[in-house]
Amino acid sequence: MKLDRSRFMKAREFVYANARLLDRRRFEYHFEQGKAHPVLDALRAYQNSDGGFGSALEPDIRTPCSQPVAVECALAVLDEIGVADPGILRGIRTYLGQAEREGGGFPRAAIDVNDYPHAPWWDTTDDNAGSLNPTGRILGLLYKLKAVSDDGEDGGWMNRNADFVWSRISLADKTDYHDVIQCIMFLEYVPDRQRAEAELKKVDEWLRKPGTIELDPDASGYVHKVLDWAPSPESYAKKWISDEAVGRHLDVLIGQQQEDGGWGMSFPALSRGNEAEWRGLITVDRLLTLKAYGRLE
Repeated sequence: MKLDRSRFMKAREFVYANARLLDRRRFEYHFEQGKAHPVLDALRAYQNSDGGFGSALEPDIRTPCSQPVAVECALAVLDEIGVADPGILRGIRTYLGQAEREGGGFPRAAIDVNDYPHAPWWDTTDDNAGSLNPTGRILGLLYKLKAVSDDGEDGGWMNRNADFVWSRISLADKTDYHDVIQCIMFLEYVPDRQRAEAELKKVDEWLRKPGTIELDPDASGYVHKVLDWAPSPESYAKKWISDEAVGRHLDVLIGQQQEDGGWGMSFPALSRGNEAEWRGLITVDRLLTLKAYGRLE
């Protein structure tokens, strides 16, 4: 089964009618021969004077102030379009050098998240300690983008935070998607390959454990399914998922397109505006997955 042209055009209409400028630019870049610089321009609007990112770049965190998870989101956009923008990354490095906590790591959320509308899972009572999530992916993406070095001006805070992630891998919740993807991104790109390969063998054991990767495309509840773990054939976890399982999930994904052309959320929205932002982002992501697996006509 493929998403036919008429249904793709309905998705396109949904994106242009509802999505944030950033996600419209992402759509243009991937599907309409757009350039990278409009994506970067839209992304820069979320960057603060301290170099971090806020202003609901992660749509469930509405504070304008910089948040580590918003930096993670910004780095993911740079990775998606394959551009290590020097100016954006210079600001990120400045922010992260100031945001690390004693003992290493960045907090899951800074305390000012509570001062603005936010999803209940972002309630924060203490931001004094580092967290594997999002520190692992932040460092992994920085390594992947070749945005920092282990020596020179970045060496101090980068090495301290890498040490923090190394120390937290064994403490990760082996069944929790959010913890495991933090480990994977870090271990895929951290320079110490011998140590990383040894840890990845342990991660492989976690991924092979029944239930970690939900194989039932119709499963409900707080589960993470095949296409969460492997949104493209190049995803690390894909080697533990059969082509048949991927095919079943892609068929269901196509069937989940809604009448208005977009894809829905699997979690409650904060507001109608928040829902539109999430659905626009999710719709672009779903189209990218279908494109990656050759499921667009």
